[in-house]
Amino acid sequence: MWKTYEKVAFRIAFIFFILISIPSSWSWYRNLFTTNWFHPGYRDVYDVARFQPDFININTESGRWGIASYASWGIALVIAIIGAIIWGLIDKKRSEYNLLYYWLRVIVRYRAGIGIIGFGFTKLFPVQMPYPSISNLVTDFGDFTAQKIYWLSIGIVPWYQVFAGIIEVTAGVLLFFRRTASIGAVLLAGALANITFVNFAYDGGVHVYSAYFVLLALFVLWYDVPSIYKLFVLQQYTVPVYHYPVFKRQWQRIARWTLKWGAFFVFVIVLFYLQWWNYRYDPYKQPVHKGLAGTRGLYNVTEFRLNNEVIPYSPKDSLRWSQVTFEKWSTITYQVNKAVQLDLSNGGGSPKEDIDRNFELAGVAGRRRFFYYEADTTNGTLTLRDKNRSALRKGSTDRPNTKKEKDPPLVWHYEQPAPGRIILYGLNDHKDSIYVILDKVDKRFTLSESTIEAGQY
Repeated sequence: MWKTYEKVAFRIAFIFFILISIPSSWSWYRNLFTTNWFHPGYRDVYDVARFQPDFININTESGRWGIASYASWGIALVIAIIGAIIWGLIDKKRSEYNLLYYWLRVIVRYRAGIGIIGFGFTKLFPVQMPYPSISNLVTDFGDFTAQKIYWLSIGIVPWYQVFAGIIEVTAGVLLFFRRTASIGAVLLAGALANITFVNFAYDGGVHVYSAYFVLLALFVLWYDVPSIYKLFVLQQYTVPVYHYPVFKRQWQRIARWTLKWGAFFVFVIVLFYLQWWNYRYDPYKQPVHKGLAGTRGLYNVTEFRLNNEVIPYSPKDSLRWSQVTFEKWSTITYQVNKAVQLDLSNGGGSPKEDIDRNFELAGVAGRRRFFYYEADTTNGTLTLRDKNRSALRKGSTDRPNTKKEKDPPLVWHYEQPAPGRIILYGLNDHKDSIYVILDKVDKRFTLSESTIEAGQY
């Protein structure tokens, strides 16, 4: 027979964990029912696994990084307390909730397992924190946000990222099975607590999501804490007692195995394959399309003309370019002494279009402009779109919103008269004519190339 305080605590916990384990956003259900599940993509399956309590969003500094970012947890707790009071009034004679406790642990186990497997695969195939782009490597250290510094620090050691992914995926798989659930919960709580602390320290954007998994893991582990304490601390003979239902009818057994192994198949086997494909051909945060052949590198601006007037180099000039980079994917950047709105997002990987993938510019100051381009090698033209403005339109931070319609593209002609030299000419975003001669710099970075390379470029 349960004590009164145990029953009260369970009622609150039951309602609370049900609320935070079930999607509360209509967009989640829209994505679920509009996805072609005969031909799913990685993001389709991952978006099913990736959700958290979303009852309210507070658009303040505290709502992004502080205590207000946990407001949805507080709302769920208030609802749980009120619900528990009502539950207690209509269910006074109940002596225990052993079977209901079992089902609650099942729900939390699978929620945590599915979510962390999706999270872990982005590290197992290291695309969550990509290797630094050339533009990042030539950016002054002081122009990075704290969060960007941390992400780049992990990006340059991809095998550590793979190790972290192995831990997270292993924890998720262990949570699928009752006998190994506690071991999985220990791994999950330890790994995600570290990520939570790191996000607090570096002003990261996933402190709530990582803490969410710590909370779920601790709940799963709580059932075994008395037995663990008795065995390892008191060093006494211990026989754990578990309550679980007996499925007497065949349809119940079939339903149980279908749901269990169906979830395992979709979120372990299918998601593994989709993430592998994503890593090889559509690397999550990095743009997909190849850059112009033979252009990757850092360039000096040898000559810069604006409206046919030669502008000499000056670090204070707000018009003349400096430090132009071409990536192995279709991104061009240049530096200019003019303020650019800082993107404070974490460079999330949801966008499917290259123009919207902002990991290169997220957390980067230093007055650098980023452009996505499409090359017409027959006519020698580049069609460019401003990635800085695209990132602003996404509205993922507390930045001001810009107009929702797409900006008109820029069309520049290009020539490659000699190896390592590129000439660009056309109109800029102010309709002024530009003529730019770029010469490649034989820049050798102290940081060695990554041994793991995502994408096909």
